[in-house]
Amino acid sequence: MPATPLIIGGQKIGRGESKDIYIDISETYTGDKIRIPLRVINANKSGPKIFVTAAIHGDEINGTGIIHDFLFGEEVTINKGTLILVPVVNVFGFEAHERYLPDRRDLNRSFPGSPSGSLASRIANTLMKEIVDKCDYGLDLHTAASQRTNYPNIRADLTDPSAKRLASAFGCALVVDGKGPIGSFRREATKRGCPTIILEAGEPGKIEPSVLQIGMQGIRNVLIDLDMIQEKQSKAPYQAYIRKSTWLRATVGGILKFHVSPGDFIDAGQAIATNYSILGAEQNTLTSEFSGIILGMTTMPAVKPGEPICNIAQVPQKQLNQFRKRLKIADDDSHEQARIDLATNIDVIDTVLLQ
Repeated sequence: MPATPLIIGGQKIGRGESKDIYIDISETYTGDKIRIPLRVINANKSGPKIFVTAAIHGDEINGTGIIHDFLFGEEVTINKGTLILVPVVNVFGFEAHERYLPDRRDLNRSFPGSPSGSLASRIANTLMKEIVDKCDYGLDLHTAASQRTNYPNIRADLTDPSAKRLASAFGCALVVDGKGPIGSFRREATKRGCPTIILEAGEPGKIEPSVLQIGMQGIRNVLIDLDMIQEKQSKAPYQAYIRKSTWLRATVGGILKFHVSPGDFIDAGQAIATNYSILGAEQNTLTSEFSGIILGMTTMPAVKPGEPICNIAQVPQKQLNQFRKRLKIADDDSHEQARIDLATNIDVIDTVLLQ
């Protein structure tokens, strides 16, 4: 029985063919088409079908940069299966440098969508039918929200064996367990039978070189694991599965000076940030109640009581000590470079070393 042909956006992609396709998602006020651009790479041999998407939030463009650089230069080839690359999903937000759609809805809370619903719902429905329903796996690329940065981490529903496999294969040092918020792309895609993971890395509104390096290698690692390309995988110096993280919050208003950077290891009782009054008087020092790894941080040093300062992934002290030993003998410095680079936009007065 012949294989079902791959058709996306009304176009057929044959075996051994690579094609640029534009999917209609809406129209302007003047009736011009608004379309999502994507590259479909179909190998000569059948195999897994996987998509890689970015900029579901229009200002989160590290993922756009990752896919752009992945496509830049030499033509991407795969041994088998199908690779679908979508550098910009939320073209409305991307054009306006905005996280949300013009109606202020969050596209990443609008899945699986509806063909007769709101703008967000219609786009979500199109993405599910044109991309997700035609794939076996998915990888969605994100950054932190506005005025925050994230140390590169993978987020996945680790109760799903296929999602766990992708999360481990990607090669990030941190893997955060969770299904994702209701209406999020990865949650609904996984629920639909297409296990999907996300990369969270860096800041919005930027394309950061160290994040690009980790992201591109991560895509290659996944393709290697699925036997779609023949290369050697690059592994992180350690891999921590995170099942609980906590935001440390400001207790008084003021200006922060940090003692840690994204990706730092911290011990229970360690100083995280000191809060100073607007006239420079020290007010208090916030400390961590447990050992762990700095998952994300605010990049806005001016705070009011209750505002989030630092997202700490909880890691048992014994395991943390084991990770420290592995870092000392690691020969891959991409994650360490990301730690250094992400700290450049934070006022750190005395970084705590990893040893």
